[in-house]
Amino acid sequence: MSVAFTKEDSAETASETLLPDRPVSPHPNHVTEAGLKALQSALDQAREAYETAQKIEDVNERRRQAAAPLRDARYFAARVRTAQVIASPASHDTVAFGSTVTFRRADGRVQTYHIVGEDEADPKAGSISFVSPVARSLMGKAVGDVVGAPGQELEIMAIS
Repeated sequence: MSVAFTKEDSAETASETLLPDRPVSPHPNHVTEAGLKALQSALDQAREAYETAQKIEDVNERRRQAAAPLRDARYFAARVRTAQVIASPASHDTVAFGSTVTFRRADGRVQTYHIVGEDEADPKAGSISFVSPVARSLMGKAVGDVVGAPGQELEIMAIS
């Protein structure tokens, strides 16, 4: 029977619904405890969305609806599996993973960021990745230190 008379797409069209994997960072997967919980929650949501898509009767629509949740489930499963929970720093003498640091930029702006893992970073919400240029320049520094971040200087005002 010709493909024209079936409800299924051709194998070529069906393969287009398989999305490429999300890129995984080459850096260690350091996370806070909250970050690990967020990754697990995202994995659970992706699995739920995939299961919901599997209930769709039309095979082509099922493939389309399942593609993104399947890709996300693979990504979050890998991130949960490789997660390394880093405890909050015991000391606030120097900036470390998990620290909240307040600094002044050369233009006078004062900003506060929590240094977290890559998947939990959200600069608009006040968190940056430990591998970001700003975080890397702040790591190991103390209050009063002036560090040269790419294109500017930052003065550390507080660490908590």
